[in-house]
Amino acid sequence: MTITTIETAAAKIAVIASDEPVITDGQSALDLAATVDYVHGTQRVIIPKAAICEDFFKLSTGIAGEVAQKFVNYGFHVAIVGDFSVYTSKPLRDYIYECNNGRHINFVTTQEEAIARLEVTP
Repeated sequence: MTITTIETAAAKIAVIASDEPVITDGQSALDLAATVDYVHGTQRVIIPKAAICEDFFKLSTGIAGEVAQKFVNYGFHVAIVGDFSVYTSKPLRDYIYECNNGRHINFVTTQEEAIARLEVTP
């Protein structure tokens, strides 16, 4: 895993790069949040879908809720970038829809869209 930052006129955003899962449960999400905040000085993060374990996208495991709660509790704003059209679960699609209408977690298809969402987050 590597973490770089992007600084725009409106925000400083950490960008995670990883081909393997970095987030596998609530504790790993908290560890990532602590690293991003302490080392990079931001609470705005772009995470590729590949850096999140596949069980996150099975809502019955509870991982999505646990991870989301960690990010929300610690004031993080996260954009998860990837192709989510491969998932056919209605509850997951509803979860993604609800997250995208909230303030803390967004599911987007491009890094540019992620930056745009994170720039306007209060």
